Amino acid sequence: QGKFTFADGLEYDEEKWHYCDGYDRRFYTEICSGFKPPGIPQLTNLDPPKIIPEGCYDCGDGFYNPKTRVVVDYKHKFLRNADNDEHEWILRTCRKAWDITTEHKPKP
Repeated sequence: QGKFTFADGLEYDEEKWHYCDGYDRRFYTEICSGFKPPGIPQLTNLDPPKIIPEGCYDCGDGFYNPKTRVVVDYKHKFLRNADNDEHEWILRTCRKAWDITTEHKPKP
């Protein structure tokens, strides 16, 4: 018994859980406060988002350096070493410190 409340105030409800279910992509802060005006993106639940150190990723509970395979918290204190599964997941899904621009490629 009991309840689980995330740091941002979102309460987990096993029977009525719809957050991050694939249908509603809003962050919890957007659910509570609404969307920002058009043209102003919200990249994370925390707005403004943390500034990611160069070469690193924001993995939700801190920053990840893929060269050292170390996760540190947002105050840069050691949290853990990433195993192979976490390393691959972070590289595949997490926000990174750099932008990758792509160019339009016309059909041949």
